[in-house]
This record gives sequence, structure tokens and C-alpha cells, in this order.
Amino acid sequence: MRKIFVFLMALVPFQMMATDYVDAINTSSTKYEAGHQVIYEMNVGAFTSAGTFNAAKDKLEDLKTLGVDIVWLMPIYPRGGGINSPYAATNFQKVNPAYGTINDLKTFVSRAHELKMEVWLDWVPNHTATDADWVTSHPEYYSKSGNNFIHPNGYSDVYQLNYNNSDLVTAMNDCLKFWIDQADIDGYRCDFVSSNAIPASYWQTTIPLIKSYKSGKTITFLGEADIANDATKLKSVGFDYDYAWQYQTSLVNYGSSGVYAASLKTNANKLIDGQNSISFGRMVYLTNHDQNYNEEKKTLTQKYGNNRYPLTVLAHTVWGMPLIYNGQEIGGNQALNYFTDQKIDWNSTDKKMLNTIRTLNALKHSIDAFKDGKTASTHHSTTWLTSSSNNVLAYSCKYGSSEAIIILNFGTATVNTTISGITAGAYSLWLNSETISSGTSRKQVNLSTSQSISLEAKGYRVYVKGNYSEEDIPAPEVYTPTIESSDEISLFFETATEANYQIWAWGEGVTEQQLLGITGGWGDRPSMTLMGIAENGHYIYKFTFKAAKAPSNFIITKNGDNPRPYDGAVYVVNGYYVEGTDTPTKTISQLTGIRTISTQRPTDDRIYTLSGHQVKDKNSLRPGIYIQNGKKFIVK
Repeated sequence: MRKIFVFLMALVPFQMMATDYVDAINTSSTKYEAGHQVIYEMNVGAFTSAGTFNAAKDKLEDLKTLGVDIVWLMPIYPRGGGINSPYAATNFQKVNPAYGTINDLKTFVSRAHELKMEVWLDWVPNHTATDADWVTSHPEYYSKSGNNFIHPNGYSDVYQLNYNNSDLVTAMNDCLKFWIDQADIDGYRCDFVSSNAIPASYWQTTIPLIKSYKSGKTITFLGEADIANDATKLKSVGFDYDYAWQYQTSLVNYGSSGVYAASLKTNANKLIDGQNSISFGRMVYLTNHDQNYNEEKKTLTQKYGNNRYPLTVLAHTVWGMPLIYNGQEIGGNQALNYFTDQKIDWNSTDKKMLNTIRTLNALKHSIDAFKDGKTASTHHSTTWLTSSSNNVLAYSCKYGSSEAIIILNFGTATVNTTISGITAGAYSLWLNSETISSGTSRKQVNLSTSQSISLEAKGYRVYVKGNYSEEDIPAPEVYTPTIESSDEISLFFETATEANYQIWAWGEGVTEQQLLGITGGWGDRPSMTLMGIAENGHYIYKFTFKAAKAPSNFIITKNGDNPRPYDGAVYVVNGYYVEGTDTPTKTISQLTGIRTISTQRPTDDRIYTLSGHQVKDKNSLRPGIYIQNGKKFIVK
């Protein structure tokens, strides 16, 4: 008989804190409108362990708390062409069966709408897979060279569509209408709109056609191109947003060292000034599926180094609608293979990045100084402030009477700088890089026209003019190291520095796959899970081995890089290790905070696993760890 235990301890201490003021803003029941929105790119197959619409639906509340307003779904269509690219669709009116059904998608969209969020589909107008249904049923829909179908850009898995064929145009428009009818979607992110094979006249006709298709329904179009600077033929065809592509490209060479403030200012001015000549908004981003995987498979850390923190603040505040790529909010330290729908490792969270992004989203939602868009540009101004340090970038954003001050240190050392040009008065410090890892806070300060400030390396501050309630950082719960079953084999690691800690383990008579559950190279090392805070304020991480036999040795690396805070240690079963020591400090030898309360199955039909997957049938529970009524229990 399976035994049921209840764990009286907290699941993840930092997730059990009381709702803070940032949560209250982001989870408002009021829908945030264009100009105050944040977009999130989601690969359904990667977003959860199940990789389905239903599993992703159960995590929509997490995105709402993060501050997401728009969920852009990467292509959801059945894949073909031989290399499993999501951008090689076989049918534009079907969904990838691995993700679920069209009804599942409809339920996903319905839940998003309940949460006052929008859902945009990724639309691929330029091509289909080489084995798409239309290749045999409508070969006239395709461009040909002689009798041969054309591979655009040399992509061997797709064929070019022919927009000189009016029937193809009608068929594509019918597909756009189909998803509005079937799933009630709210917009389209349109792939490769700069293709020379798609005439501007197509968009000029299709965009207003689709926008007016259903009375009372607003459909938004985002074009994947820097229309403002590169694909200028599309400036007047009706897109609501384009990619600030040139701006993102200007940032990719900013690693961890050097003086960047002057060039960052120049690049930002091009972004801001460019708004004057266009009638659409800009989407600003640091990474997406292309930058993360296609460009040499670079994570956020590999692409930007420690500048990823101040650059995140810059991209969210200087101008435009910010994009978050799935997993970016917890650190973005995976190069996600979207051909295989590689899963996001939600067990490793960079709380500094997470708290920074959700605070920035709250600012975007509630402070007019950060409003974007064509209408906003006529009332918005960005004024560069003077800093006595060349490493520091400081600016003021204004919209009407709303004003905010942003100060960013791109240097590699703490700097004492004087910022001049500030509108003197009362301000509220909403974002402070020195404290944000521990949680959100808000503090009233008075700023002078010339203000001295000390800012740590890669540090940042965001001040909002006016008087706001002061909010303290929520006190973290102390985590007690715990094993969850008598046969568990786990490693505990205590460190003063929060980071992405990955583990490598080996031993006689047990394979790497048995121990770690992976078969890849060093870059695929699994991450340890941040469990909570020790009494001394240090962070406690945990990794549970997949095998029933303990490893002989292990190595812990930091941020997937060369630093090894624990190297080649001999493993002790359920060992507790502290950074800077040579031997295990102690072992965790017994279950902590657990008592048996029943041998019967739960009576509540709303039961959730730790991965967030909902189990609705209480009689079909499999062995694992579950949450019921806010309490944790094991089914064996």
C-alpha cells in the first residue's frame, strides 16, 4: 500500500513569503493596455516538463505574477521538413499533437483572458515544411525554379510560398481567421516579414482585413524585422510593433569589463529618435530564441556577462515594449534547443534577475514615465543626466508629470559618482541592486539637483518621483536541511553567494545517467535547487541523485563556468557541504519535520505535483511529492 506523509515544513521558503507590493501591481485585475505592456516568448514544448498546453496553462498565474501581459507562443503547428524546426509547419490549421489539441489551446487562451493577459501566435508566412499538406494538394501555392520547389535562404527543410498566386493569399488569410475563430487569439508575431518574396502590398491588405475580421476583437501585429531602419518598405503597412533589432545588436558586444556609458547613450538615442519617423511601437529585447540558440548557443551570461543585470534595466526603461524570453526571468543560463523542445530548468533561479525583472514589470505597468508607443512618444522625453564617472549611465524618463531617474554602473568596481541635472524633490527608490536579491522594497528619499551616490559594480537604481508607501524586504523563512524519504541520496551545499550551481558526479558501478539523469557534455550539467536561507543568511542548495547508489565523488561549478567552489570532494551519503571547507560539515540522516497522518488517499481532487502539473483524479496518483491544501506530502 502506498503511504501518504505530510511535510509540515515549507515547500520553497522564498516562495512562501507574503505577497509584496510588486505582486499586487502585476496581478491587478485591471488589464494593462498598450504602452504599459510586457511580452513573453513561450515555447510550449520547453516551458514545462510535460510540454503541453494544459501544463503551460497551469503556470499562467506564475507569468501573471511576474508581470506578463502578452504571451507570444512560438509556432504551435505540426512540424516537418526533417529537422523538426517549429518554423517548418506541415499544416497551418492544426496543432503539434505533442502539445495537445486545438481545444487545449482554446482552454489555454481562455485562462489567459481570465488573468487579463493576451495570447499571440507565431505566424510563418514565408514558407512551409517540404512535406506540408499543400505540397501535394496545392503545389501551385509555391514558388518554383523550373519544376523545382525553392528553398528560401538555402533552408533545406522548407519551401517558399508564392504570393503572386491569389489563391495562396486567400488561403493564408483564412488560416489567420481560423485561429481567431477557433481559439480567440489576440495577435500575431509574424516571422521573416522582410522576405523579398512577400510584397508589402500583401501586408497592406491583410493586416486591416484581419483587424476588422471580428467586431469588438482587437488583433495586434508584431513584425519580425527592424522596420524602422532596415525593412523600411513595411513602414506604412499597418504593423503595430517591430523588432528594435539594430538596438539589440548594438548591445551584444558588451561583456563584463570596459567603459560603455558613452556608446550606450549613442545607441539609445538612435532608438528613441527613430520613433519620430514611424507610426508603430518598438519591441526591445536582450535575447530570444534566435539569440539564445541560433547565435552560437549563447546564454544570457555568455552573451552579456555581468552586464546582463544593468542591461536588463536599460532595455526595460529607456524606450519600447520589453520582451522576456522563456527562462530569462530565472537567469537565462540555458541555451535552449527549440528543435528538440529542450526543457527549461526551473530548479535553478537567479533571484536577483527574477526580482529585478518583476519589479521592472511593475514599473512598466504603473508608472507613466515608462509608457511606450507612438502616442506616448509625443509626451515622452528621455534626458541624459551628467555623471562624474565615465562608467555610469544616468537618465530621466518623463511623461507628463510622471518622472523616473535611472542610474546604471557598467564599471567593474564600486564607484562614488555625482549625478547632475536631477529634478530635485521627493523620490521613491523602487529598485536597488544591492538589496533586490533578497526581495522587493521601496524607500522614500530626497534627491538634490546634484546628487552624490555610491553604486556597486554593475549596480543600478530606479527612483520614481513622488511619495509612495515604504515597503520592507520580506523576511525569508529559515530552511532546515531535509531528506524526504529514508532511501533518498542528496547533497546539500551552503554558500554565501547565490548563483547557478551545477553538479558533476561519478562513482564505481553507477553510470552518469543513473546518477544525474543526463547523457550530455559538460554544458548539460544539471543545476542544484535553491532550497532557502540558513540561519546565518547563507543560501542552501540541494541536489537529489537519481540512482539508488551514492556517487564516489562530485564537483560543483558556479554559473556553468570554471569556478569550482567544491572540487573533487569524496561524497558522503546525504552530506552537507559548506563553501570554503574541505570536508562535509555534517550529514542529514533522518527525515525532518515529517509525520505520518494517514494511509488513505487524499480526498481533494485539486492536487498538484512540484512541477506544477495538475492531477485531477485522486485515484491515479503515482509515486511522487505533491501539494494538497498548501501542505506537502509523499505518495510511495
